[in-house]
Amino acid sequence: MTGLRLLPWTTPDGKPCYLSSDDAGSRMNRRADEIEAVQLHMGAELLAHARALLGDRKVHAGELRYLAHRLTEALRDVLRIAESRGDRLAPAADGEGAATHERRGPQGPGVP
Repeated sequence: MTGLRLLPWTTPDGKPCYLSSDDAGSRMNRRADEIEAVQLHMGAELLAHARALLGDRKVHAGELRYLAHRLTEALRDVLRIAESRGDRLAPAADGEGAATHERRGPQGPGVP
């Protein structure tokens, strides 16, 4: 068992979703990989748009607020992906099993 995988989506009330699976090629794992790829691509596209928009001296405050909201969403997605991938690498990297791997919360190690 590889442990729990943090999925790239949340419950309707914003709680994290996890997958417990021994099969990295399972349907749910593949779906999560696909969604992560889309989120990373969208983040890269948004970053390119942000660079262009920030270079425009005629941009309005409302456009910048909208951009800030979208960048915040993209950063949230990328951080979730990084956490998920880091959690899956950590047990293999330190030689410990998934049962001894400490879960990290949004505030840091050991904080739920």
